[in-house]
Amino acid sequence: MYQILLPLHSLIRWLVLISLLFAIYRAYYGRFKKLDFSTFDNTIMHIAVKILQIQFCIGITLYFISPIVRYFLNNFKTAVHLREMRFFGMEHITMMTIAVFVITIGAEKVSKAKTSEQKYRIMALWFSIGLVLILSSIPWSFSPLTSRPGFRAF
Repeated sequence: MYQILLPLHSLIRWLVLISLLFAIYRAYYGRFKKLDFSTFDNTIMHIAVKILQIQFCIGITLYFISPIVRYFLNNFKTAVHLREMRFFGMEHITMMTIAVFVITIGAEKVSKAKTSEQKYRIMALWFSIGLVLILSSIPWSFSPLTSRPGFRAF
């Protein structure tokens, strides 16, 4: 199961990033052009949130079956001082959980907002904050701290 979920998690991260970037683009574009919040914008927002939540479910499952996390939890006093172990055992899951909550709360606030201007403003702000949290917590292939390949093969 781990050998399937890990590449899937790696692949879906790109869908998360693309969908969030497009939703944020639509939010800023609609806000600055003073457009009505359309059904298309609402659909884009919900698609981005659903992809993110699917990714989160896969990530939580990986967290509980990962050998790295198992080592981290079983050897906490030692592992907390090892950058890669700490990143996957504590930092990555914490920041991604916060990001999912921020984006999900933002989407809920958009749904309750009355005007198009409010909807675009809320979506732009909350989704942008969530995206920054996500970008800061992805183990990028170019990161000197903890790196993973951009794509994993199945």
